[in-house]
Amino acid sequence: MAKPGYEDGYWYSADGLRLHFRDYSGDSDKAPLLCVPGLTRNARDFEGVARRLAGKRRVIAVDLRGRGESDYALDPLSYVPPVYLQDLAALIASHCPERVVLFGTSLGGLLAMLLSLTMRPTLAGVLLNDVGPVLGAEGMARIRSYVGRDRRFADWDEAAQAIADNHAGAFPDYGKADWLVWAHRMCREEDGAIRFDYDMGIAEPFKLPQPEPAFDLWPAFETLHGLPSLLTRGEYSDVLAAETASEMAMRLPMMDFVTLPRTGHAPTLEEPEAAAAIDRLLAQVDHE
Repeated sequence: MAKPGYEDGYWYSADGLRLHFRDYSGDSDKAPLLCVPGLTRNARDFEGVARRLAGKRRVIAVDLRGRGESDYALDPLSYVPPVYLQDLAALIASHCPERVVLFGTSLGGLLAMLLSLTMRPTLAGVLLNDVGPVLGAEGMARIRSYVGRDRRFADWDEAAQAIADNHAGAFPDYGKADWLVWAHRMCREEDGAIRFDYDMGIAEPFKLPQPEPAFDLWPAFETLHGLPSLLTRGEYSDVLAAETASEMAMRLPMMDFVTLPRTGHAPTLEEPEAAAAIDRLLAQVDHE
């Protein structure tokens, strides 16, 4: 059934999960956007991006396994980047016959780098939203502190206030309406309560001992060389340090790099500076 502005699409993972995406139609002569959200987020995170760009080009916004309208995994230890990568490869093979421009927020950006490493011919361009090859320790500790906590809220106002309590320092200009938008994107209504819209099992891999040394993502990042690319960073981000972003800009000098003022992790990509940079990126993709 068609929804306002999009249709629901589905594909299947290698382990039999039915996974969901929103499919916004657009000019079939242009490379479509494939939008991949962050760890606890879902396809709704790209509503604003799709609202602005759909019609001009196709926009596909995915629910990773365990999020939104995608099936939850039987094995929570499958909530790891190599499996997400396999899922995205299956989506691209079944629904994206042309090359895609991948917009990756946080976890989605890590997957964009890994896709460039393993399936670069499928990419026409890449946007890395507030993430890089090195993850800020403070930001990761903050994420670990809340991921997997199955909180329930009496109504949307209570959910919005709880989200504001956790993130107001990163988005000091947000008002009640902004936090309500965030709540409706992050949460769902179930059994008369509002809860976060993901499988709490995604926290299980975080409980495992982390490998030493950590996996080096710089080689994956450097495979973006020659692709139209854009890095967006929130000025107050604790996940993408300013030093890491500067190193990324030095290693890929042709990559567009925009810092979004008075914004933390992660930008919505609806900020005026982000929208202008996205338009530059897509113009470059279309030109090439």
